[in-house]
Amino acid sequence: MPEPKTSCLSLRNKLFYGLGDIGFSLTSTLINVYYLLFLTDVVGLRPALAGTAMMIAKQWDWINDPLIGHISDRTSSRWGRRRPFLLFGFIPFGVTFTLLWCKPSFQSQMGLAAFYIIAYMVFDTAATFVYMPYFALTPELTPDYDERTTLTTYRMAFSILGSLIAFTLPWLIVGSFRPENSFRIWLNGMVFAILSAAPLLLTFLGTRERHDPSALPSPSLWESMRAILKNRPFLLSIGLFLLTWLAMSVIQAVLLYFIKYWLHLENQSDIIFAVIFVTALLVLPFWEWISRHSNKCQAYIGGIAFWCFVQVVLVLTGPATRPIIIFTLAALAGVGVSAAHVLPWAIIPDAIEWDELRTGQRHEGIFYSLLTLMQKAATGLALFFLGIALEWSGYMPNAAIQGKRTLTTIRAFTGPVPALLLCGGIALAVAYPIGRDDHLAVRKALSKRRLSQREN
Repeated sequence: MPEPKTSCLSLRNKLFYGLGDIGFSLTSTLINVYYLLFLTDVVGLRPALAGTAMMIAKQWDWINDPLIGHISDRTSSRWGRRRPFLLFGFIPFGVTFTLLWCKPSFQSQMGLAAFYIIAYMVFDTAATFVYMPYFALTPELTPDYDERTTLTTYRMAFSILGSLIAFTLPWLIVGSFRPENSFRIWLNGMVFAILSAAPLLLTFLGTRERHDPSALPSPSLWESMRAILKNRPFLLSIGLFLLTWLAMSVIQAVLLYFIKYWLHLENQSDIIFAVIFVTALLVLPFWEWISRHSNKCQAYIGGIAFWCFVQVVLVLTGPATRPIIIFTLAALAGVGVSAAHVLPWAIIPDAIEWDELRTGQRHEGIFYSLLTLMQKAATGLALFFLGIALEWSGYMPNAAIQGKRTLTTIRAFTGPVPALLLCGGIALAVAYPIGRDDHLAVRKALSKRRLSQREN
């Protein structure tokens, strides 16, 4: 079956699009990895209250994300549907991020919790204004099955680079997450705000949207929601995405605790994180290659199953384990982290064409708004459950030795818990109905329909 002709994206397009994700990776990694530690060990919030505050703040996403997604679907401008949000949103995105890392002078536990709930909601609104339209650009830039994987690979290369920077640079600026370093932590937040916001302007300048916004009817919010509920491929892919990123968020949130209190290698945390993300970056081309020679879901199943195995083996290590073994396991985990970064994102756009063929409309904005909602919900759930579990276990901030129940809890959240979540993602990938040939058939049908509409 011949492939419908499409123009390939230039290297410049791919690089400038991918560059935008470095800012999202920097901010989300800092929040996923350091924010619970910041709230418990620097601000002094009880772990359960810190986790609950983040969970409450993220409930705003249920309104914020679909609303902005719907607005972008109905936006029409000389810059397209998605790119104007990058132009007008990159400065608020950076400014509001710095608010998250302020330490107020008051000591009230409830007052502090309220402050961080409000600060996070303000940041999250500004972030959604640029996050969601950026993610929805993928199907706008190319309709090709493999080209989308390539585009996502470029994006995830910058995403992993951002994670690598976010894991290592804070230790040079901050030193350690203790109350006496609160100003350095705020300064670190400002540095990362600038590094995160600026690339979005470059993405705006370096990309062009493929679709004419007037070519298809603008769907109502109710039509978009009905389309989601009737789109089985999208429901499966978003479930797969949620479970994958929930596992990722759990690991990111607990890994510093695992390294600091179980392995007693806090002074080598930056090296461990560097090994994970340098490996993830290096093997990205492998996942693109394997998805081209099989399909995205098969590649996902293989990569995620391997990652499950590595996480379970990791919790069998201990303080007496030689560092070289820890670094080796970190490198092997990076292989799975790489697959988790690129493949779930590459699967999503194919469900959008399936929806267009069925409904005659495109709902990228609302679809990707739910995707960003799932990603942020994963972070909130991870911080909430980890915070509750740490408090239940008797966790003591900055204690040299933690109790046995605390250490068991930390190990459980490092290995078995994310492994079970990833197994759920594998089950959904097995059930996903759109492979390479299925997507090609959908594209051919859409090409015929568009040609017929132009002739009429």
